[in-house]
Amino acid sequence: MGAVNAVSKDEKKPVGSLELTCPSDETLKQFKLQRRIVAFFIGGAGDKESYYGFGPKNNVDYARTPFTTSVNLAEYAAGCTSFHLGYNQVIGEDNIKANVLINLKCKSDAVYIVGHSLGGWNGAHLSSILADMGYSVKVLVTLDPVGNGAMVGAISNIYPETPKPKAGLWINVLAAPDKTNFSDFIAGMGEQWRLEDGPNVNSKMDVNHEEADIMFTTVLADEKSALAYVIQSINKHFRG
Repeated sequence: MGAVNAVSKDEKKPVGSLELTCPSDETLKQFKLQRRIVAFFIGGAGDKESYYGFGPKNNVDYARTPFTTSVNLAEYAAGCTSFHLGYNQVIGEDNIKANVLINLKCKSDAVYIVGHSLGGWNGAHLSSILADMGYSVKVLVTLDPVGNGAMVGAISNIYPETPKPKAGLWINVLAAPDKTNFSDFIAGMGEQWRLEDGPNVNSKMDVNHEEADIMFTTVLADEKSALAYVIQSINKHFRG
């Protein structure tokens, strides 16, 4: 079982932009561009497109912003690309070919998946699909994943079976707000995917379901945010 810790709103420490470098060394490093990483930020219901009249809200794209800022500060930024996709775009062979595989040039590409809500559920499935195809999924981040409910499965384009993720590192964040809002009501209808084991880092946070960016940038276990774990992995990939 991974590390489990609760983070309250008073304890949140947004990481903001991070330079692609060792946590103990704040200087940017120069590398020969020999490797490549591709990150997929996958949104949930009403994220990239309207969901029964709700949205689009672009919640996971707000989480992509600090990632993009960090990458743009690096000397090897040209080797890093990221894409904002909807959960509908990563299910089924045709969609995966059109929206995911088209952006992967070779099996040596390092893949990073950040999924929020229904995008966390379908993104977890995508991690195992890509791994079975021979791609290296370095980090999977699931931000308050949703998809356990029978009703949401009947009205949403998600995989019916529970995901079995495959990634070098899996970080999961469960939203457990003291004060709920409409986004939490929607997530409750879909039923959160509550995990007792599986993720390497498994955290619960006092945050609303819609706040994907806060879940992604707030410090978790080991004094690192999900973003910091991703950046550390990218450093390792380019140094390898």
